[in-house]
Amino acid sequence: MPVSRETGIVEARCEMSDRDCTIAELDGSALTPARIAQIDAIFFEASGRTFAPGAEREAFRERWLGRYLRGGTDVVLLAMDAGLNVAGYLVGALEDPSRQQRFADIPYFRGTFRDLCSRYPAHLHINIAPAFRSRGVGAQLITAFAERISDAGVPGMHVVTGKASRNVRFYMRCGFSQQRDAVSDTSEIVFLGRSLIAQR
Repeated sequence: MPVSRETGIVEARCEMSDRDCTIAELDGSALTPARIAQIDAIFFEASGRTFAPGAEREAFRERWLGRYLRGGTDVVLLAMDAGLNVAGYLVGALEDPSRQQRFADIPYFRGTFRDLCSRYPAHLHINIAPAFRSRGVGAQLITAFAERISDAGVPGMHVVTGKASRNVRFYMRCGFSQQRDAVSDTSEIVFLGRSLIAQR
């Protein structure tokens, strides 16, 4: 399912009661305030955390979402419903995070997972609005990201998540495999990698 970078939009079947879902690749720096607000709502709902407005909320958003919305080589994919409302998003980076200063605030990239990052350099964060979960939207976003970065010559991609998180099963269904466990800030985490070499 190639995502056109000329139009930025491709139609994709997402098993949503036989309706079409649109997957769009957008330059993060060109996102409208309305779309950013929709992405933010999905992001904070999925985080399961409640923040009062202020520095802590903004730092959390910046770490796991905001830094990917500035354009450059980062990828922003949106899943949109028939009314072009954001049903889910995927943000990702193509380069090895263990070699980038902007990810120095995430210790496991330069520590426990450094060697794995060189094998699976691209990484992503994905969240889906509650009404659109379990309808194939997330899998479509993963497929679009895999094709996008494979076209760019990236050999693999990864996600890091909680070892006991329900989303581990989702990533495994999307072709990721468990590479290594670790403990970060007293939480058990897992590095899941997916090779893209065979797709090129």
